[in-house]
Amino acid sequence: MVLRLEHIGIAVKDLEASNELFSKLLGKNYYKMEEVASEHVKTSFFQNGEAKIELLEATSPDSAIAKYIEKRGEGIHHIAFEVDDIYKEMQRLVSEGFQLLTPEPKRGADNKLVCFFHPKSTNGVLVELCQTIV
Repeated sequence: MVLRLEHIGIAVKDLEASNELFSKLLGKNYYKMEEVASEHVKTSFFQNGEAKIELLEATSPDSAIAKYIEKRGEGIHHIAFEVDDIYKEMQRLVSEGFQLLTPEPKRGADNKLVCFFHPKSTNGVLVELCQTIV
């Protein structure tokens, strides 16, 4: 079951400059920064009420974030929803006609197991499901 909006992912060219900008905007600093080597991305997270803002900077020109910025520029990259059972939700959504980008979830940032659904099946929005790894 989808529990809540977990975060909004924003693709940025310069994580340090964007951290400064969002710190001013939100009136607080990021609470976590980490690199996800498998995805060639460096991230930072800002808590904003119950949801988070995730800033993503490419660490390689081959990464999905680098390609996204090259095509569309900086901006909202994805919307993530927290789920209680990612495998069950993946199966449910595929049976409803949504198209997964990968057949299995992967380890993502912020101690999460994640999967993404193709924007062609979600009204042009890249949708991420995430489940906290315990």
